[in-house]
Amino acid sequence: MKKIMILGAGIYQVPLIKTAKRMGLYTIVVSIPGNYPGFALADKVYYENTVDDEKILEIARAEQIDGIVTTGTDVCVITIGKVCDAMGLAGLSYEAAQIAVDKMLMKTKYEEYGVRTARFRQVLFTDPDIKKTIEGLEFPLIFKSVDSSGSRGITRVDSYEEFDSAMQYVKENTRKDYFLIEEFVEGEEFGAQAFVYNGEVQFILPHGDYVFHGDTGVPIGHFAPYNLSEDVIEDAKAQLRGAVKAMQLDNCAINADFILKDNKTYVLELGGRCGATCLAELTSIYYGFDYYEKILKTALGEDPAFTFDKPFVPNASHLLMSDKDGIIKSQTDHNEPNDNIYEVEFDYQPGDEVHKFHVGPHRIGHIITKGETLEDAQKLLFEAMDKVEIVVE
Repeated sequence: MKKIMILGAGIYQVPLIKTAKRMGLYTIVVSIPGNYPGFALADKVYYENTVDDEKILEIARAEQIDGIVTTGTDVCVITIGKVCDAMGLAGLSYEAAQIAVDKMLMKTKYEEYGVRTARFRQVLFTDPDIKKTIEGLEFPLIFKSVDSSGSRGITRVDSYEEFDSAMQYVKENTRKDYFLIEEFVEGEEFGAQAFVYNGEVQFILPHGDYVFHGDTGVPIGHFAPYNLSEDVIEDAKAQLRGAVKAMQLDNCAINADFILKDNKTYVLELGGRCGATCLAELTSIYYGFDYYEKILKTALGEDPAFTFDKPFVPNASHLLMSDKDGIIKSQTDHNEPNDNIYEVEFDYQPGDEVHKFHVGPHRIGHIITKGETLEDAQKLLFEAMDKVEIVVE
């Protein structure tokens, strides 16, 4: 029986663990202690911090694993790269992983390879004259932690008066002594899922985003297909391929964030793993294959053998969220059985504490729908959401 190490035991790793079990794999799940649903599903659990790459490598060698993988988080990507290099496993390299988890390295590579991206500067928290350092950049600006995920440590800044509070917020969400300031590109935010195997990009699936607007835009749902002109789609694909080359990504899923301005695609960032917020499900439904299975096969050194069934299936998803901090008193799905309601998922149980939505990890569930057309899927999505009742007090 092959052994797969899955880093993380949270809600976005649960489908990966379940798929691995269904494939007959021995699942070793690693995460810090906590109330994480993936622990109960694993064959074996290690309660370790997934950013401790030396400790994880020690465990991986002791267990003689055949592959290592995660989904939905950037936190442990560098650990995956370290283990893959040290043990000769399939997956992104340690060098590529370092670029993928440091937005400053990433942006520097984009600039070097001619990938279209927002103008930026690296700034030390101790910089005595930030105004001079960022001279030439125009408001509005984005202050961004270079090593966080889930939209944490990212905030929009419209004036010099906001610098101190913005820097403090970023500082609370980084382990580095520097951060990134970049121009805020005013445009339409969208994304793409992609996969690179043996140096070849297997597919690129642009998708639309539903966005929660707080301090910065936080994706709270997605839909495909995305209505873009062929010229724009080809430009987005060209920028993504350029970014993949710049970052040296290989044998991994890719989560891409873009901004469309004046019919040109600007790359915000690429992650060397599958996206969160139902994006693996979006890809699976749209193309007609089990995306989690493809991710696992690649991590095991097997050919994922991508095939694409037409017609492609439009689908849409949205997080369930709370508008206040509190305790879940009840949650009920009043939807009638419907083959096009792909999934209604509750992350918590009555009695659990939840937070007012601010960033992705504050989600309390999700809904996924499909349809013959995107309009059908989206209409059903919001109808289904109206029939889900969650009481938080």
